[in-house]
Amino acid sequence: MAKAPRAPESPGTTLNLAAAMSRAAATDPEAVALRQGETALTYRGLEESAARVATMLRERGIAPGDRVGLMLANVLAFPVLYYGILRLGAVVVPMNTLLKRREVAHYLGDSGAGLLFCAPEAASEAQAGAAEAGAVALTTGPGELHELISALEPEPEIAATSPGDTAVILYTSGTTGQPKGAELTHSNLDANADVVARTLIEVGPGDVVLGALPLFHSFGQTAAMNGGLRSGASLTLLPRFTSQGALEAIERDRVDVFLGVPTMYAALLHDPGRDQHDVSTLRTCVSGGQSLPVEILRGFEEAFGCKILEGYGLSETSPVACQNRPDRERKPGSIGIPLEGVEMKVVDEGGSELEPGEVGEVLIRGPNVMKGYWGNPEATAAAISEDGWLSTGDLARMDEDGYFYIVDRKKQLIIRGGYNVYPREVEEVLYEHPAVREAAVIGVPHPDLGEEIGAAVAVADGAEATPGELSEFVKDKLAAYKYPRLVWFVDELPKGPTGKILKREIQPPEPG
Repeated sequence: MAKAPRAPESPGTTLNLAAAMSRAAATDPEAVALRQGETALTYRGLEESAARVATMLRERGIAPGDRVGLMLANVLAFPVLYYGILRLGAVVVPMNTLLKRREVAHYLGDSGAGLLFCAPEAASEAQAGAAEAGAVALTTGPGELHELISALEPEPEIAATSPGDTAVILYTSGTTGQPKGAELTHSNLDANADVVARTLIEVGPGDVVLGALPLFHSFGQTAAMNGGLRSGASLTLLPRFTSQGALEAIERDRVDVFLGVPTMYAALLHDPGRDQHDVSTLRTCVSGGQSLPVEILRGFEEAFGCKILEGYGLSETSPVACQNRPDRERKPGSIGIPLEGVEMKVVDEGGSELEPGEVGEVLIRGPNVMKGYWGNPEATAAAISEDGWLSTGDLARMDEDGYFYIVDRKKQLIIRGGYNVYPREVEEVLYEHPAVREAAVIGVPHPDLGEEIGAAVAVADGAEATPGELSEFVKDKLAAYKYPRLVWFVDELPKGPTGKILKREIQPPEPG
């Protein structure tokens, strides 16, 4: 275990995540900060637009500490609003654009956010959810944000927030069903972006980072946006990932750094037009979100002439905790070694640290570990020990060199195409259908997505339903990546002596 105790914060210290981008803007204001297609925004333009957003929020009654929802894809408005919210000292609540109204209502209602900026394509669900939560949803297309802020004077000052003040509340589902809000502080996010930029992607002025990962998730926020923009690099935004779109962007903008999930690497590797694009500028590729198949890693590296550094993290760790490094031995199949300043260990059921090679739960401690779950002290106490160790719920082993290998997930998390899906949340919706007596949601292996969502259902006596009907029922209430594409009926679900459903014994039907 690498020892790296966290230094105590000095009394009276101020830290605002937005200040790192402002320093880069002051260094070279005319450098391109953001690109989306043929549109570019300089650091000066980003800084001034974010400052006008702060003014707009203040005029709408938003005060430091207030929560503001952000439900946008990877478009220019996302970083403009993100840094504007932080500049005022308010808190960003990022949300997936695929969320449905009940999910939107929960995020806004739980966080207490009274204002939500949403993408035009998400407006219907966003506005319905906002109305249910008593909030206001503002549609924020390319022209609409300009109209909202263009006539306003920029807010000259960046709020003097403390390192431990919450900057972002990132909602992450759990085994209890309802998503919980992980409170990530200015210090959490600033420290993680700094160490990722310096020691992992090694990015600086003149470099180009491809922002294909969703910015509403902490991986895209930290590694691509905050890490890139604090370093004076240029961030190319891809609103929706396609292999063709990514290849075109890499060639057009001469991309140096690509960060993605395994399904993205598989799509790029297997794109039939891959060889028609010049991707020779790629220098560093980073993979996270789920295990990267070694065959994909080797095939991509051979085809693109660029090494992939695989790592690991959680929303609760801002998110990067462990990574293969560009300056160290890289071990395919491993998630690498803890980041600078981060401690990791493997423990048994009693909490005792295990020897190398033994499998147990991964615990993490460091400046990247969240403050806690918003408004949920019980969940916080269950997740973080009094001495700061976060229980990840993931099973791993460590080798003699200190490299970690994820073996299995202790929690029943499904990762579909890089998106986290927690079975309990899907099961809760299935149980709302009058025909469902019992339901269990599991991950089913999928060649492209990693896992697909599957549901075994026992129908109530005298009731009738079809697999398609149940899929559509869930699809109407949850984000599109969460509903079960595979539904099959069983007489009874397997149970243990206490009546607990034994998911490990559930097998999907054979194809065909």
